[in-house]
Amino acid sequence: MLHEAMTPPLVGLTTSHTTSQSGLAQVSLTEAYVNALVHAGAAPILIPIGLPETTLQAIIHRLDGIVFTGGGDVHPDRYASQMHPLVDDIDPSRDQAEIQLIHNVCKENIPFLGICRGLQVINVALGGTLYEDILDQRPNSQRHQYSPGWSRNHLAHEVQIQSGSHLAEILGTKTASVNSFHHQGIRELANGLRATAVAPDGLIEAIELPGHPFALAVQWHPEWLTEDEAMQRLFRELVHTAETVSLHQATI
Repeated sequence: MLHEAMTPPLVGLTTSHTTSQSGLAQVSLTEAYVNALVHAGAAPILIPIGLPETTLQAIIHRLDGIVFTGGGDVHPDRYASQMHPLVDDIDPSRDQAEIQLIHNVCKENIPFLGICRGLQVINVALGGTLYEDILDQRPNSQRHQYSPGWSRNHLAHEVQIQSGSHLAEILGTKTASVNSFHHQGIRELANGLRATAVAPDGLIEAIELPGHPFALAVQWHPEWLTEDEAMQRLFRELVHTAETVSLHQATI
């Protein structure tokens, strides 16, 4: 896709199904994601859930990048596991749509960023598994769910970032203080993915796909931490790469 001068790259945002107070079905997304992308120089596009496969395919061919956003749990069937009492807010249609999109962006080298659930569904889509509930299934784990009752920018713990990773290059640091709003996490890392950050208890907090222009996911929520220059750079680098890749493809 050829962009005219000053035209921002189109970056898709995955959404969730919710219900309004009057009982109407809604396609929803927390506005912080939109604000983070606009601030980074992108034109955000919301991707509705439940679309036919051919429609999703048509959308992705018009996008320069995608953010896989946070939300409810991935259905355990997707990673050949059992339902757990604490698995919550599952949406098989969202799982289906996002897994299709993940396969597409990996195959077509479209830049993408995963956030919280986004990290988890990327791992599942590529063959990994999850803890259905960290505290119940992973001995000696620390608390990772700081919701409700905590501000969205509450810094819950530090993460250790792997030297030489794309994440370390972007953030420019070996450690970062992050927020934390998840009760699930990566159990088995998918083949081909690289773990690039861990929490103090060793839980994987960031992953990337080597050889891809921009394929990175974090377990925390940087969209609520954009007053931190390093967290801003996650979105700016995604947008910059999306623009660069798109312009390169247009000249081929």
